[in-house]
This record gives sequence, C-alpha cells and structure tokens, in this order.
Amino acid sequence: MTLLEILEERLRAGCRVCGIAEDDLAGVGVTQAADLRFGDYQSNAAMVLAKGVQQNPRSLAEALAEAVEVSEIAEVEIAGPGFLNFRINPATYAGRLGHLLEDEQLGVARVADPLRIVIDFSAPNVAKPMHVGHLRSTFIGDALARIGRFLGHDVITDNHIGDWGTQFGMVIWAWKRELDRSSLGKNPLNELLRLYRSANSRCAEDDSVKEECRQELVALQQGDEENLGIWKECVTLSREGLQVIYDRLGLSFDHWLGESSYNERLPGVVEDLLQSELARESDGAICVFSDNTGDPVTDPFKIQKDGEWEDKPMIVRKRDGGFNYATTDIATVDYRVEEMKADCAWYVVDHRQGDHFKQLFAVAARRGRGIELKHISFGTILGKDGKPLKTRAGDLPLLSDLIADAIEAAKESSEGRSRVEDEKEREVLAELIGISAVKFMELSHHRTSDYIFDLDKMVSMEGDTAPYLQYSYVRCRSIFGKLDGEVVLDGADLELSDEKEIHLARMLVRFGEVVPVILDDFRPNLLAGYLLELARAYHSFFQSCPVLRSEEAIRKTRLVLCELTARVLRQGLELLGISVPERM
Repeated sequence: MTLLEILEERLRAGCRVCGIAEDDLAGVGVTQAADLRFGDYQSNAAMVLAKGVQQNPRSLAEALAEAVEVSEIAEVEIAGPGFLNFRINPATYAGRLGHLLEDEQLGVARVADPLRIVIDFSAPNVAKPMHVGHLRSTFIGDALARIGRFLGHDVITDNHIGDWGTQFGMVIWAWKRELDRSSLGKNPLNELLRLYRSANSRCAEDDSVKEECRQELVALQQGDEENLGIWKECVTLSREGLQVIYDRLGLSFDHWLGESSYNERLPGVVEDLLQSELARESDGAICVFSDNTGDPVTDPFKIQKDGEWEDKPMIVRKRDGGFNYATTDIATVDYRVEEMKADCAWYVVDHRQGDHFKQLFAVAARRGRGIELKHISFGTILGKDGKPLKTRAGDLPLLSDLIADAIEAAKESSEGRSRVEDEKEREVLAELIGISAVKFMELSHHRTSDYIFDLDKMVSMEGDTAPYLQYSYVRCRSIFGKLDGEVVLDGADLELSDEKEIHLARMLVRFGEVVPVILDDFRPNLLAGYLLELARAYHSFFQSCPVLRSEEAIRKTRLVLCELTARVLRQGLELLGISVPERM
C-alpha cells in the first residue's frame, strides 16, 4: 500500500471510532498536501463530516487527530477551520526507499482486477503521409498503452487505418493516368499523396472527373480485379512507409485492422439493425434514429434548429447501397466484443469526432454489446501565431518534416555543449533528443488543451522539457561512473536528515501514487508533471548534498537516492515512450 492509501485507511478507522456512520465515509479521503510547509498529506474530512454529526469542524478534527493511529509513520496536526495535516517521519521515508530498491514496479501496484482494453489510436489514412493531425493521437495512445500494461491490464493496440473509402476512387483514377513509377519506388507515400491531390483538384474543377472517380470506387467495392490490384499495392506501400515512421518513433501495434477488415460484416450489421428495429429506411437510406426516451439535450440523435428539436440520424447504409465509416465502426465494436473479448475500447481521436462517437456508443448500448467505450479526445496543435499549425502553403505539416525539424533543432541546441565527441553518436543522440522533445511537449499538456508547437523550447536543456529530464538521468548515473569498483546498494541503515534528502525521498515515494490515477481521466500529463518535480527535487538535492565526499553512512543513503531517482526517471519516461541516453 502507498502512504496515501495507509493514511486513508487509518483515517476511516478513526472516523468509526468517533461514531461516524459507515455510509458517510465515502467522501473521506486524503490528498497530497498543496503546501509542504504544512505537511506531506492533508484531509478536509472533519469539515465534510461535521454538519452530519452536528459538531464544530475544529472540534471534530481534534477528535479525529486523537483517534487516527498513525504515530509510527506520521505526525498529525490541525490547521485552520479543521484541516488534518500529516507529516511523514523521515524514518518512514527511509524505510520506503529500501522497499523501492527491491521492487521492479518502483512502488506502483498492479491492479487487482485487470481489464482487457483495446486502444484504437494513430489511424492514418492509406495513400497519405502522416501529418501533424496524427501526432497527438499517436503519442497519447502509445503512452496510455504503456501505462495500462505497467499497471497489469491486458492491453491490445489497434491501428484502425483508413484503408477503404472515397479517397481510393480518386487515387485509382489518377494512378491509371498519372502514376510516376520512379517516384513511387523512391517515396511511395509522397507519390500517392500527389495522385490524390491531383484527382481531388480535378474533381473540384470538373464534375465528370468526380463521377469517374466515383465509378472507380464502385468498381473497387464490387471486386474489379484491376482496381483491387491497385488498392492492394497502395495498402502495402503505405504500410511500409508508415512502419518506417513508427519504427523511428519507437512504437508498434498488436493489430493493423483497417476499415477494409470489416467489409464482409457490414451487410450483416445493417440487417441486424433493421431486424432489431434500431434502424429504418429514410429517403432510401438506412438510418438509426433516436429512441426518444431521454432528454433531447443529451440525445446524440437530436439537434436543435430554430428552437425546435430535429432528428439527427446516423446513416448506416447510403441510398446507393454503399456503407460508410459509421457502419464500419459498429462492425468494429462487434469484432472487439466477439473476437477480442474486450472489456473496454478506448478511441484516441480528435475532439471534432465527438458527435460521431456519442452516436456510436449509444448504438452499442442499445444493442447490449456489454463493452465500455471511451472517446479520449484531444485539442489542437497551434503555431506561434496561435492558429492551427500549418505550412506556409496552408497545408498540414507532415509528421516526418516535424520530426526532421526537431532533430535539427536538437543538433543546434547541443552545439558547443555536448560532451559526446563521436560524430555518429552525436547524430544518434540528436535523433533521440529531437523525437523525445516532441513527445514530451505533447504529453506534458492536458490532452484537451491546445498548445503552441515551439521547437526552440522543446529542445532546451532548461525548462519543462524532455532534454532536461534526460540530462537529469545522465547526471544521476554519472555519479556511479566516478566510484571505485561496483557498489551494491541495499535498504539497510538508511538515514534521512537533510531537508533536501527528505524531499527527494518524498517525491520518489509518490511515483506509486501518481501512476495508478493517470488512467482515471486519461492524463499522461500527470506523469510528465511528476517527473519534472522529481528532477527539480534531485537537482536541489545534488547542489546541497555532496554524495561522493560525504561520510560512509550518509554516502550510502545519498547513493540510494541517486540510484532510485535514475530508475524512476528512466521508468517514468519509458511509460511516456521516451528513452534515456547514458551520455549527453
């Protein structure tokens, strides 16, 4: 148990001693103290419970302070109108450090009831390179998968790529007329994007071309041999190109089940919706409408126009008999329930798809699919002008270009500062730091907030950045390189006396409290913020507390603090998909 959990358990026991009814204990909790001058943890339980037991909050706090049995780990103080403050004993922190040394999980408990979780993220479109719009989904999804697995969940990652749909009519049309085989061999994603843009531009100018593209799509959907051959080559080349990016970013997927994987299921999905009377025909299309049982304000199948509520149906089969991504998503839910046996599915997708997912989840609930579905939305990446990030030409920047820019910025930032002399090693280091900088900038922000993409800030060794954390790790490890011979560290006879030692120990112990709550609201930024606090605590300790020049007993404790700081930084960054170098 974490210290937080122990204090909560003891506090509830103290409440029972004071005559508080069991039903009233749900709101009793302990939190990390906002101001360390008043202790390590605090609780407002007395103020929450006082009215119910008709007592003065301060008097109830005094009674609770007497009843709570925590003297072996902490001192209890009363502040203000009735706050309970808990100040952890240095010996308690020292004991916890010893336990952390022996714990591969570094104090993070694995969940008692693991879930099978499908995480749907990244999901680029085939025949198009990844762009800035895929950055947030890719990094947030990967971090959540890593954290979920670390906590003991059975996580399945699925790259639900867009490998079927309208764009293929355009790509096939242009492929037959404009394909440059040489360019396709050199950079397939760029050539496929050129073909798509060319056809799209022609469609905007000429309705006959638009109709020809539609006919190419229909031929593909009906199994035309030539078009299927082109489509398969597009998918293969796109996946190869995408894999190069993913390998560079250091992430992988358990499955690449794109939209086409569910084509055979789509007729059955629509038939089931019709038979269960969840869908009906409307103007030639098959649609799911509201069941009119709830408040129209929260009904995803209703929309208000001119003060009146109107139907906003989900189309599952178009007038021409074709299916759309809504149908595919319903089939995907079925597959994840029936074949993957998932308890829940998380969709890491742009907030602009919110209405679609509300309808999808409502359909799944009405069909009794028995799976928990979550839309993990995120905000927008902005340029320095405060507007959505775009190139000078007005296009979305390609992800590969952003990565290249970040690596170049990392090179420039390290000029004259790096101790790495080998040119090849410096190139590898620049790539690691550049990619890490982009990842951390993303994951250090709350996922629903917008943020400005500023490369100079991202690669800085100072501030809230990945390079700062990586440097902190290198600094921790460098101490051990100065020792004569190997040192075996254990948890015996550790003593904490200096306040900087105590604070660093406090932060190390909190790793076990931070990681388990990240998935409560899907907030990797909580971990990013914690790691920055830990690094700052380490630098403060390092500046005030000599390690190698200290006396033997003190030296051992301080070496343990350095060792654990390095382990937690490395593990915490790994959960964010970020690696650490051994030299910088």
